[in-house]
Amino acid sequence: MNKRLLGIPLLCASAALTLTACGSGGSSGSDGGNVTLKLVAADYGDKASNSSKGYWDGVAAAFTSAHPDIKVDVQVINWNDIDSQVKTMIQSGSVPDVLQTGGYADKVADDLLYKAEDVLSTATRANLIATFADAGKVKDTQYGIPFVSSARAFFYNKALFQQAGIAQPPTTWDELKADAEKIRAKVPGVTPYALPLGPEEAQGESMIWELGNGGGHTDRSGAYTLDSPANVETFSWLKANLVQPGLTYANPATTDRKTAFADFAAGKTAMLNGHPSLISMSTEGKVDYGVAPIPGKAGPLKSTLGVADWTMAFKKNGHAAQIKAFLDFAYSKENTLKFVETYNLMPVTQDTLKEMSTGGKHKDLEPFFSLLPGAAFYPLGDTAWDKVSAELKKGIGSAVADDPAKVLGDLQKKARPAGPHARKAPSCPSSQLPHKAGGPAGARPAAPWPPGSARCRGSARPSC
Repeated sequence: MNKRLLGIPLLCASAALTLTACGSGGSSGSDGGNVTLKLVAADYGDKASNSSKGYWDGVAAAFTSAHPDIKVDVQVINWNDIDSQVKTMIQSGSVPDVLQTGGYADKVADDLLYKAEDVLSTATRANLIATFADAGKVKDTQYGIPFVSSARAFFYNKALFQQAGIAQPPTTWDELKADAEKIRAKVPGVTPYALPLGPEEAQGESMIWELGNGGGHTDRSGAYTLDSPANVETFSWLKANLVQPGLTYANPATTDRKTAFADFAAGKTAMLNGHPSLISMSTEGKVDYGVAPIPGKAGPLKSTLGVADWTMAFKKNGHAAQIKAFLDFAYSKENTLKFVETYNLMPVTQDTLKEMSTGGKHKDLEPFFSLLPGAAFYPLGDTAWDKVSAELKKGIGSAVADDPAKVLGDLQKKARPAGPHARKAPSCPSSQLPHKAGGPAGARPAAPWPPGSARCRGSARPSC
């Protein structure tokens, strides 16, 4: 999910970079029959006490105990720096064997990665949730191995609904509009629906609404269809039914997701699309919230937006057999369950999903469990998605203020030469189905974490 990095000099410019990027010269080498794998992973913790290094050190120690001839050198890097440091590692030749971070497609484009089938057993591959495994594919070959996931659902404030005389959450756009009108009339001072189309996450909120009308950023082949008739109709509806009547923010194009989440957690807005981290925010804010399927034009979405972070294996050091042994161990239910429970994330493996959805310990996440198998994704396997996503962040919000057809048409003109399937979008509405396979999701954001990633604990994350 995210792409890519500005050019970084081949030389390590400081002692810190020397240690992190240039220093592990022998970490992937062999000592007789022994092999040391170099693992680089992102840090999902927000302080030293819950750093992911503790988790990975434990996995590495347990693995080496079972495989004494394979050691694992663990390096955990914060989300702000991991992309740039990995870029430097690759440029300096100190390539990790295994990398866990936000995206993979640029590595595929540079022919750096093993295919998933080369470094995962058949059983481990079969245990991955199919939609997430498919999202790790580039041209029908899987390279990205999903690590953790998230999905979107509809959040509503039960207390505000009760004050407005609303018994049930809406299931269609028209019901959402009617509920918003009741909230404005009965609960003044509250934003009825939070529509964040600002640069932090416009590519996500816009795709959710597009999916609700049978549209999406791409068609089945992966070609960009930003100005499809379905998408134009979607933004025309938002403009006429939510923005112009004053049922949402005055200027959605400048409103970011973190603002919408903070407003909901403070009881200042009644409805919005959110992910699991909003649960803890709402609980801390003492908001009596409900979670339901996202309303679509004619009914609830059958396929909501899904996001994931990824693991990948590099070919340079040639340790396919050892990597396979380690990844099979790391993707066991015991290890994956521990990680997602530690960081309140969603699983990507079927056995862990079953454990979490039937064990009774995760009642708050139950509305999200059923969404994972049918999730739809950004065009993750397209290395041009970064550029397209950046344009969406800058411009798609204006489609609810200006002429939607013109705004989306201008975005399509910019996307067409960038995408690998460069061609005019078909006009047939039946072709506007969500693209579910692919790789990285999101352009380099100003916020610390890559768009489309699942690490959603911090409100600044652009696109969990």
